[in-house]
Amino acid sequence: MKEALKKYLKQKIVIDTRSSWVYLGLLERVLEGAVELSDVDVHENRDTSTTKEVYVLESSKAGVIPNRNKVYINLDYIVSFSLLSDVKNF
Repeated sequence: MKEALKKYLKQKIVIDTRSSWVYLGLLERVLEGAVELSDVDVHENRDTSTTKEVYVLESSKAGVIPNRNKVYINLDYIVSFSLLSDVKNF
């Protein structure tokens, strides 16, 4: 997973986790056990009626509104990742 993530350095990505959290931001670094994102929209989905997929789609259209300068995400919690520009309208 680390090598695949490194191909996305300095690009806006979406990271899905095993939890209800989703992260949208600029991939700065891939570390031994974590990734570092900057200008990050950290979104927890439990308190909303919007699904992760709809939230990500809306963010890809309207633009990411960061609520954190920098975030580190443990690699063990990442389920999937993609470029924000790869989000398809459904």
